[in-house]
Amino acid sequence: MTSIQPITLTAPRVQLLPLDPSHAAGLLEAAQGQGIWDYMPSAVNNEDAMVQWIETALAAQARGEELPFTIWDQQLAKIVGGTRYLDISISHKSLEIGWTWLSPEVHRTSVNTECKYLLFKHAFETLGVNRVQLKTDSRNERSQKAIERIGGVREGVLRRHRILPDGYVRDSVYFSVIAEEWPVVKARLEGMMGPLGAPPQ
Repeated sequence: MTSIQPITLTAPRVQLLPLDPSHAAGLLEAAQGQGIWDYMPSAVNNEDAMVQWIETALAAQARGEELPFTIWDQQLAKIVGGTRYLDISISHKSLEIGWTWLSPEVHRTSVNTECKYLLFKHAFETLGVNRVQLKTDSRNERSQKAIERIGGVREGVLRRHRILPDGYVRDSVYFSVIAEEWPVVKARLEGMMGPLGAPPQ
């Protein structure tokens, strides 16, 4: 693990595309769904906010701190959200999967499962990381259950960790998957994707 470069990752339904300013219109359209931003650090649901969000993400990518992706739904032929690697540490061979948001149109589909599969697989099998962490708002029980369902290990809570746009001071719940656990997590994700969503060979 010497550097992390932009890459396109492909599963049966989704493609994770390197974030590009040309994606702004599609991302903005996907960002209008109710509830998307309830537990996020900020709401990115207007043109100015989206332009700033993209610029900030690409600046972090240039510094080697993050690797942002646009989520393209091949079935719907449209952009349906975003996700990224962040808190990247080359020296410690670790990173975080986060800033994941999806249009409600693809909730309860294979999209999020495929995204997590692609990101974990690339992290462990190509980049060779030792650890992938995830964090979520302590109020977001759905997200916590989803992370635990795939085998993420709950590590603890950072209290009064982030101030949200509405002034709420949130606690953050941290989870991780380490390299030794990846084979079990991989099997779980592949099982959740099902026969029609089996990863390409």
